Amino acid sequence: MSKLVVLQPTKQPPISLLSSSLSHFNGTKLCQIQYKRKVYQPKGALHVAASSTKKILIMGGTRFIGVFLSRLLVKEGHQVTLFTRGKAPVTQQLPGESDSDYAEFKSKILHLKGDRMDFDFVKSSLSAEAYDVVYDINGREAAEVEPILDALPNLEQFIYCSSAGVYLKSDMLPHCEIDAVDPKSRHKGKLNTESLLESRDVNWTSVRPVYIYGPLNYNPVEEWFFHRLKASRPIPIPNSGVQITQLGHVKDLATAFIAVLGNEKASKQVFNISGEKYVTFDGLAKACAKAGGFPEPEIVHYNPKEFDFGKKKAFPFRDQHFFASVEKAKHVLGWKPEFGLVEGLTDSYNLDFGRGTFRKEADFSTDDMILGKSFVLQS
Repeated sequence: MSKLVVLQPTKQPPISLLSSSLSHFNGTKLCQIQYKRKVYQPKGALHVAASSTKKILIMGGTRFIGVFLSRLLVKEGHQVTLFTRGKAPVTQQLPGESDSDYAEFKSKILHLKGDRMDFDFVKSSLSAEAYDVVYDINGREAAEVEPILDALPNLEQFIYCSSAGVYLKSDMLPHCEIDAVDPKSRHKGKLNTESLLESRDVNWTSVRPVYIYGPLNYNPVEEWFFHRLKASRPIPIPNSGVQITQLGHVKDLATAFIAVLGNEKASKQVFNISGEKYVTFDGLAKACAKAGGFPEPEIVHYNPKEFDFGKKKAFPFRDQHFFASVEKAKHVLGWKPEFGLVEGLTDSYNLDFGRGTFRKEADFSTDDMILGKSFVLQS
């Protein structure tokens, strides 16, 4: 018979400032002090009219975040146009969405077909429409944003989807909006975009999500766990499994985007958006199992340095502590996430993976490398 041998990690990641109760986490208290001192009277903030009917352009909007955001905007009575290349259907009926709700949304959404890298087209097409507000959901580089600003000199608000990945790695967590950023991060294009927005005479707001999950998620976040749970396979987790991270539901992210629209307090401000709870990698595996109605999973810890996975990614999260305070958004915007972690994962499972839909087929090749080294045959 075979015996499972757990590979002990050579080093556990440091946990700085972590107390036995994350609800009394010192870093969060520090973030609260900082935003209370600095946010309510933003320097150079432009006056923003209260949210009324707006002519809104969403850059992107057919894959994930924009699908949920556009529905909320249409329900509020705004005229919404999606700027996409037209390679995917402009609308799709969401799981659980009634035929009548979908028909109403489909009848009201507008579409502008084009490539945002065609800067001349962007300038000509946007200037002809004179949008009031732009939500940039898929922008990655500052060069992609500049033509939009040039085309819309009277733009009321530019709302940008950035990333908490711009923060400089630190032992002092959670990340706050005023923390140091990393100009060399893989999200440096988003950081450069924020700098561009700050340098231009434009009323902007930047939203920095941590890990996003929910129905239609094209990143294998919860889906990675669901595939393994459905196949009754062990869950391979790097190192100790106590690394702490944070997930935010896409529907909560969409409501945060709505909360900054026409909000004077959001003028020229950055907001972290995610769930309120932090979770360990092991805890996330267990939460996914609970959400999908699976037995508690068998978890195998391994040392990633002992394997050569090539270009394949063996685990969907960065192997470190990574989480951010959402206190500023809660107190300044009056926003609060609706979903707890297990509740949100259940929503994702029931409306997506549990119905047999997913973005990527299961690939257990890296799991097999890990488990093959973990299993030692004994006579």
